[in-house]
Amino acid sequence: MKNELLMIFVKNPIIGNVKTRLAAKIGDKLALKVYNELTKHTALISEKIKVSKIVYYSKEILKNDIWDEAYYQKRMQSSGDLGERMKTAFKDAFNDGYNKVIIIGSDMYSLEKSDIEKAFNRLNYHDVVIGPASDGGYYLLGLRSNIPSIFDGKEWSSKNVLNDTLNDLKSKSFYLLDYKNDIDDYDDLLKEKKLLRKVKINAKNY
Repeated sequence: MKNELLMIFVKNPIIGNVKTRLAAKIGDKLALKVYNELTKHTALISEKIKVSKIVYYSKEILKNDIWDEAYYQKRMQSSGDLGERMKTAFKDAFNDGYNKVIIIGSDMYSLEKSDIEKAFNRLNYHDVVIGPASDGGYYLLGLRSNIPSIFDGKEWSSKNVLNDTLNDLKSKSFYLLDYKNDIDDYDDLLKEKKLLRKVKINAKNY
C-alpha cells in the first residue's frame, strides 16, 4: 500500500559492532553470527508484506546484501541517540506522505509477518500501536500521525522506556501487541531454543 511504510533499523554487520552485551558472554564472532541470523529472519518475515519498506543502516548503505532492493529502499539513519534517529525517520516518512508508519529493529526472533500485518491493521482504529518487549522497552512502534514528543527524554535501553512512552500517550488511543523477547544479552538468547540450535551454541559451555 502506497500510504503504509515499514521502517527497519539495522546495524551494519561488523564484528565487534553488534550485540555488544551478548558478545561480552559469547564473544564477538558468535555475537555477529547471532545478529546475522536475526537480520535474516527479519528480512524473511518482512519481504512479502504489501507495504513500502525502507531499511535504515547505521554506518553505510550496503548493496547486494540480504535486503533485496526489489523490496526495500535503503537509507542512512540520522545522527543522535536512538530517539533522535527514530524521530527523524518518522518525520521524513510523514513528510513523504505516508499515513501509517511502523518501525522495527532486527533483534526479534519471535516476531512474525502476522504481527506486523496486525499492527498495520490496528492503526486503522488507534493512533499508536506498540509491541512491548519483556525487558521494558518495545520492539515495534506504529504511528498514524507524527508525535515527536514521544522520542524525547527517554533513557534508551532501560526498563522504563515502555512505561515512559505510554505516559506520553495518555491523550492518544493506543493498542498493545503481545509481549515478546528482545535479544540483547545472553539471558535473552537462552529463551530462543531454535536460534541457539541454528547458530550451534551449547548453553552448557557458558
